[in-house]
Amino acid sequence: MKFFLDTADLNEIEEAASWGALAGVTTNPTLYSRVGGKLEDFHDHIKRICDIVGPDCPVSAESVAMNRDELVRDGRQLAAIAPNVVVKIPTMIDGLAATRALADEGIRVNMTLCFTVPQAMLAARAGARYISPFIGRFDDISEDGIEQVANIVDAVSNYDFTADTVGGEQIEVIAASIRSANHVTQCALMGADIATVPFGVLKKMVSHPLTDRGIESFLNDWEKVK
Repeated sequence: MKFFLDTADLNEIEEAASWGALAGVTTNPTLYSRVGGKLEDFHDHIKRICDIVGPDCPVSAESVAMNRDELVRDGRQLAAIAPNVVVKIPTMIDGLAATRALADEGIRVNMTLCFTVPQAMLAARAGARYISPFIGRFDDISEDGIEQVANIVDAVSNYDFTADTVGGEQIEVIAASIRSANHVTQCALMGADIATVPFGVLKKMVSHPLTDRGIESFLNDWEKVK
């Protein structure tokens, strides 16, 4: 499993990148607004993220257009920011049409806000490079988000889907809207390709009380040796 960071905070991205385990970044309008982002600075902000993570790490930048022509136009502009930008598009009819058009131009698309197997299948057929089913938002309405994502992972893996972009890369499922380290565990066990996580969850993934207790014990014993 690869780990993406779900944030627009440059400091969080720099810190996570220094750990050596970061494989990409996903952003959205909500995350950008939380860091005080302004409309006129959005493209520059995405470029700074791309510079931090390097050319081998995909950076998903979301379009807020709602019709296919505007989505395609916006997607082209986002993809022009840097070679590793992936255009993030909601799973909807106009989004599918825009994904098809962008994929035909060799532009990678991450279809987001995906909640069902039929949506995922349509996204794959439209040529998406990534499919992002959400977990936490299912949990918010008292449904099992893990089960829904597991169904999508199983369904996609039944077929040899390749993204209709340059190189014919294999489609990958990004488990999104992750709220806990246990969500990450369940996604790894089901075989999700990627987990995109908030920085707070990424830090919790490193921690365990037995690790902390062991470190404390080793340090105490070393003080005795000294």
